[in-house]
Amino acid sequence: MNEAAAFRADRPPRVLVVHNRYQQRGGEDVVVEDEVDLLAHHGHEVELFAVHNDELNTTHQLTAAVDTLWSPRAHQRMRALLERFKPDLLHVHNTFPLISPSIYWAAQTRRVPVVQSVHNFRLICPGATLYREGRICEECVGRLPLPALRHRCYRGSLPQTAATVAMLGLHRALGTYQRKIDIYIAMTEAARGKLIEGGLPAHKIRLKPNFAADRGPPPVRARAGGLFVGRLSPEKGLDVLADAIDRIGRPCVTVIGGGDLAGFARQRFGAACVGVKDRAGVIEAMEAAAWLVVPSTCYETFPRGIVEAYGAGLPVIASRLGGMLEIVRDGHTGLLFEAGNSRDLAESIDRIDGDPAACATMARNARAEFEARYSPSRNYDMLMDIYREALRRPPAHAARAAS
Repeated sequence: MNEAAAFRADRPPRVLVVHNRYQQRGGEDVVVEDEVDLLAHHGHEVELFAVHNDELNTTHQLTAAVDTLWSPRAHQRMRALLERFKPDLLHVHNTFPLISPSIYWAAQTRRVPVVQSVHNFRLICPGATLYREGRICEECVGRLPLPALRHRCYRGSLPQTAATVAMLGLHRALGTYQRKIDIYIAMTEAARGKLIEGGLPAHKIRLKPNFAADRGPPPVRARAGGLFVGRLSPEKGLDVLADAIDRIGRPCVTVIGGGDLAGFARQRFGAACVGVKDRAGVIEAMEAAAWLVVPSTCYETFPRGIVEAYGAGLPVIASRLGGMLEIVRDGHTGLLFEAGNSRDLAESIDRIDGDPAACATMARNARAEFEARYSPSRNYDMLMDIYREALRRPPAHAARAAS
């Protein structure tokens, strides 16, 4: 396969997309669906190979552990798909835990280039978030992740954490992550730096942010109050937000989402905690709010909600942490506050609520930022640049044979 053949005028590259869906649907699942739609819209033949973690409910623990290391079923299915669909390129999003890294090896036997989007830190952290017990944790970065066993970092389970650690150890030893993947996609420079620190090859990591559908300029209407949209889990900073609202002394934020802290959210935010909404409901809420708040206390790789907010002309108040430092321009498209500091967050909310003119300016800037950096058309161009590079690279085993 070469670039000229793959990017012929009569046929864009045929792409096989791979994703292991989560039990609790999140932003990563939406990103995959949007990217598949984007490729199809531009005339690509695209097929999605997906499994769902609900299968774990009926899978024996030993089988699940084996599948995490090397899934014979996924490997066989991938070989059959490669033979039938004959893709020019394999674009992988998530293989954990049911698909496993075995598919990279199947792709290499067919000389199919592999692009891997990195949506979290699983490849360098068994817990995937670099977060533990309410704080940033980097004990496993750049080393064999044995500390994760002591802390039971994956779902609080020693056996499941052990399977994850074994997967990382095995495929680092086999060179899977170094040699079987042609290009990695990181969403921010901050995430790229952590992945390099964790041992991924720097020369293979490219940057491409997430995107959201462009629904056109937001409707002109009166807006009021704040909005939180996301998974209700400890690392999302719900306690920080709740404390900030208590300091302000007035209800001023609507909370959308579900998760382990749903009970906590209902208790602290009352009727303002409205549960899970579909995408149309989220966009409607964004177009009615004056600002979005992202109070995460973990290294977010790229909160997709920020991009959707920008598309809706919504400024963002976010923690001064990780990738959010790159996405939110303080005083221009929103405000940044010290991560975990409820007082600083409360002051940021008061600042944006107390200056409607500045808020309106940031709203216009947010929409302009979306059009310049996060629209589907801009993202497609970036994705094609990455695909071209992947298709130019010689297959890894061919390169070794020639050396």
